[in-house]
Amino acid sequence: MEFTVEAVDGAARAGRLSLPRGKVPTPVFMPVGTYATVKGMTSEELETLGASLLVANTFHLMLRPGEERIRDLGGLHRFMHWSRPILTDSGGFQVFSLGDLRTITDAGVEFRSPLNGDPVFLDPERSIAVQHALGADIIMAFDDCIEYPAEKGRVAAAAERTARWARRSREAHGENPAALFGIVQGGVHPDLREASLEALLGIDFAGYALGGLSVGEPPGDRLAVLDHLVERMPVAKPRYLMGVGTPEDIVESVCRGVDMFDCVLPTRNARNGYLFAAGGVIKIRNSRYRDDPAPVDQDCTCYTCRHYSRAYLHHLDRCGEILGSRLNTWHNLHYYLGLIRDLREAIQAGTLERFIGNFYSRRDVVDDEL
Repeated sequence: MEFTVEAVDGAARAGRLSLPRGKVPTPVFMPVGTYATVKGMTSEELETLGASLLVANTFHLMLRPGEERIRDLGGLHRFMHWSRPILTDSGGFQVFSLGDLRTITDAGVEFRSPLNGDPVFLDPERSIAVQHALGADIIMAFDDCIEYPAEKGRVAAAAERTARWARRSREAHGENPAALFGIVQGGVHPDLREASLEALLGIDFAGYALGGLSVGEPPGDRLAVLDHLVERMPVAKPRYLMGVGTPEDIVESVCRGVDMFDCVLPTRNARNGYLFAAGGVIKIRNSRYRDDPAPVDQDCTCYTCRHYSRAYLHHLDRCGEILGSRLNTWHNLHYYLGLIRDLREAIQAGTLERFIGNFYSRRDVVDDEL
């Protein structure tokens, strides 16, 4: 992988990831394909929307259908009919989400499979081996994600374990051609974040991610972490903010120099009838849309807005029709991918400040109850 910064506007960067399966313009938003599918969307539809990089889930694919099966079927790209680059996470966040169902030691994590209760052990070596078998283009070091709030001593211990696991992940990765990213932990504590980053810089990864955010911390605390840490991250390597977030989160993070994002919000919210628009969020199941002939967003050019009304989407949602989830997902992904593309163009043109002013001036919150 090669990464080049092509333009800057303040701290914001427009760049490009060059990978064997394609070039990825940054900033980039990566739709999440947990089970080797972005729910409800075909690969051709994702390409039409302009997606250049997807995220798939190591933890879930390891449990079902299993990394060996995917490897024997030609790898994750062939398995899911996607020819462009794929990033796989390490499984650290999913282990964190198991809560009391897992036991963490320096050796690794023991847990019961949420599918059938079988005992499972996951450590840095296994995480990297699974990602190698899947054949991803960018893979993540195994990390110890911590909840919020947590006592600072526990956060420090998790960050220190993450550093030890990062070194083991790097050794397990060997000469594999995939790009390996390290994950910075440390909660909302600037000193712990800085120490975690320093430990990872000593290992030398292809890119650096910020994990353990978007786990319930106040948005202001998250931005404070970015303000303190991003400027200390290598200029010549991509910066990835994991699991974030809302459109506002992405705009604020791009302004601070973050290059890569993933989040389930556009697809999960679509299935629950929450649609993103320039003015805010539209809750399509609200009765006010029952007779509304307008598209979701008058200025949107996506397939959904060009062909269907709010009234029709409201009807599909009320009936629980699968088509409603698909059309909602198409719109939300179009919105997110369009937002990140517009941010990139504003950075290249040196007009980011004006773009952000226009972005916030239009967000009058479409629905009252968000």
